[in-house]
Amino acid sequence: DGTHLYEHEDPRLGFHPDWKSLIFNYSRHEVRSFLISSACFWLDKFHADGIRVDAVASMLYRDYSRKDGEWIPNGGGGRENDEAIEFLKQLNTEVYRSFPGVQMFAEESTAWPHVSKPVYDGGLGFGFKWDMGWMHDTLKYLAHEPVHRKWHHNEITFRSVYMFSEHYTLPLSHDEVVHGKGSLIAKMPGDQWQRRANLRLLLLNQWTQPGKKLLFMGGELGQTSEWNEEFEISWELLAGASEGHLGIQRLVDRLNELYRTEQALHELDSFEQGHQWVEADDNERSVTAFLRKGRGGRENLLCVLNYEAEVWSDVPFGVPFEGEWEVLLNTDASEFGGSGAGTIGRVAAQAAGLQGQPCSITVDVPPLGGLVLKPM
Repeated sequence: DGTHLYEHEDPRLGFHPDWKSLIFNYSRHEVRSFLISSACFWLDKFHADGIRVDAVASMLYRDYSRKDGEWIPNGGGGRENDEAIEFLKQLNTEVYRSFPGVQMFAEESTAWPHVSKPVYDGGLGFGFKWDMGWMHDTLKYLAHEPVHRKWHHNEITFRSVYMFSEHYTLPLSHDEVVHGKGSLIAKMPGDQWQRRANLRLLLLNQWTQPGKKLLFMGGELGQTSEWNEEFEISWELLAGASEGHLGIQRLVDRLNELYRTEQALHELDSFEQGHQWVEADDNERSVTAFLRKGRGGRENLLCVLNYEAEVWSDVPFGVPFEGEWEVLLNTDASEFGGSGAGTIGRVAAQAAGLQGQPCSITVDVPPLGGLVLKPM
């Protein structure tokens, strides 16, 4: 009969100015039933492993992307969209009740609290929140020429201020490689070798940070063209004369292996005990170093990342244990398409305290690359 059923009649509530689309009326039972049933359909019939809810921030705030006079406050005079909030809680509660093996992800770009906290504990009920800050800061930092990165060092370390406030997923998603943004490797500065090295460094950063990993198709082999849904991934890059792209694929394979087998990389992802800075302030060399920790006493990994194009020789870092440490990964190894610089094999840690640790270790840090070491 022409009346508004699934959307609002008033455009201040029912029209989205960014996407020129209509907004669901979440206060209606029919709308909530339709949306929750739709989510459950994908999980039940298509056996999806999880669902990402897009643009959650635009749902949470009535004034999202609106000027004064273009939105209506809630019943209490606030900007929160109470009906959308209750819908999200109901959605997550029903999904986890009916499909306990899946995950719900929120693409939420503001500081809304407790996005990934259970509903029964005052949260929105998502399993994970996309860390949009990490994605934007890291890609912005890596877009700088290496010699200029020392002036932007905070962009690569700022995440530690908030990284345990939610259960985070680190997203390098489709959004980063469409609509003229170029591929991941195309965002990197320098010649082809430096671009591949920067991409390997980005992947090491992602895999060693606290948080779950999301890498969109093509990123695992350094696809050079922007993603296009009308074409397949550029698998031909793996058959080229250069092993550079094959090396990136090998690195992702190795990172996945380490992520599965090393407890320190996943066990305490959402707890402060799982991460400890060793070196966060060396902006002159654009080097960072941190420990990832598991629950066991010696479940420690030292992760060293160099964002400069120079080899830094004989650099000392503090470590918690004396004795031999093994290099589990060097992203500049020839098997990954690197130059073969930096420490490989085993090195000995001495009982000489440094950087708040009781012992110290000296390594050669590869250019535009990093190391992962483990005590023997």
